Amino acid sequence: MADAGAHQSSRSRDLDKLLLRPGHLVGPAFEPGTELRDDIQEYARILVVGAGGLGCELLKDLALSGFRNLEVIDMDRIEVSNLNRQFLFRLEDVGKPKAEVAAKRVMERVSGVNIVPHFCRIEDKLDEFYSDFMIIVLGLDSIEARSYINEVACSFLEYDSNGNPREETMKPMVDGGTEGFKGHARVILPGITPCFQCTIWLFPPQVKYPLCTLAETPRTAPHCIEYAHLIKWDEVHSGKTFDPDNPQHMQWVYSEALKRAALFSIPGVTYTLTQGVVKNIIPAIASTNAIISAACALETLKIASGCSKTLSNYLTYNAVEGLHTKVTEFVRDKECLVCGPGIFMELETSDTLKMLMDKLGDEPQLLMSGVSVKHGGKTLYMQAPPELEALTRANLSISLFKLMEESPKGILHVTGTAGKPGKRQSCSTKLRVAFKGVAGIKDTDMAGGA
Repeated sequence: MADAGAHQSSRSRDLDKLLLRPGHLVGPAFEPGTELRDDIQEYARILVVGAGGLGCELLKDLALSGFRNLEVIDMDRIEVSNLNRQFLFRLEDVGKPKAEVAAKRVMERVSGVNIVPHFCRIEDKLDEFYSDFMIIVLGLDSIEARSYINEVACSFLEYDSNGNPREETMKPMVDGGTEGFKGHARVILPGITPCFQCTIWLFPPQVKYPLCTLAETPRTAPHCIEYAHLIKWDEVHSGKTFDPDNPQHMQWVYSEALKRAALFSIPGVTYTLTQGVVKNIIPAIASTNAIISAACALETLKIASGCSKTLSNYLTYNAVEGLHTKVTEFVRDKECLVCGPGIFMELETSDTLKMLMDKLGDEPQLLMSGVSVKHGGKTLYMQAPPELEALTRANLSISLFKLMEESPKGILHVTGTAGKPGKRQSCSTKLRVAFKGVAGIKDTDMAGGA
């Protein structure tokens, strides 16, 4: 008991240096005191997305930084190959859900913290689930997963009638990523800093191999592996879906890749490389995860407490040759279809989809024609190809209010051509739509998220 009390006192002492004293770098709303520390411990709810190498570090660091109400979501099970860097897992944990084991291990070592695990896909949770958290911290290795969480978080953002973001509707995110000896940590404040979509160009395109090269002139070990994965599997297992998490399927691809490599005298095909190529596994190093996690945990504490100004807004870490860190202040894309305000339109509940499209043609800011419309991932109308146009044509005569499931407000994504004659070009626009006389609308305020 004495040892436990000493550990708790030590953690509190380090935290008190940040939360109980004023300073020159604190945020405008920072009020030092024990009340702040106690409120963070009692009320701050943090969601960690991902329980892999970076996620394990994040859970540990956040728990040791005074956050007691944590939740973690991850869809993967523990594999033997995870054990060299995902330090919360043991050999006997192989096959168990990462989220559940990670939560259990941290709670065993850090007294007073409560971590709720969710073993599922991030898409399985409703938006309301994500809205309950103060801050979302990302420890992901997938661009698609980051994009999804980014869209969900930005969907909570609301803009006032002047197009300014409402601070109380912002859902802050802290994003970390690692690859070998390189990593990044970034702060995303929707409506203020660039969201993930604003700077998606930072990520290099994924490597794709031409099928003709794989089938006719393979030159490298990955060529042989992708041949077995993309071509040979379908030839032999017609109609059977390849499962990258099935060891038997992976072993089959490895064996076929070895035969292919021997045929063309290509060295280097290993089972580990086969896993890496097929599953697009990014190399990870424990020390990089630890450093990036520390940066993310500190930024999370800054946002929750205001004890210091947050990162502006993208930290890069590179230890390939020596050590280099740099902070870059990227600029938000004001026209971003995810975090930008878009264009506000107030409509009657009786206005049909066709009437909306006509208004877009008359709108001075747009002058759009050849319009296709989507709402919440559902296509309401598609101009082309003819088959899709025929399938969605009936929606033109239906009221938009009904097509939007009678929601008082919502977001539409519109594509088409815009501009004056002779200067028209392809265009994508976000519309913030509100319906007159429907409960839930205050003045002309509208949610500005995706």
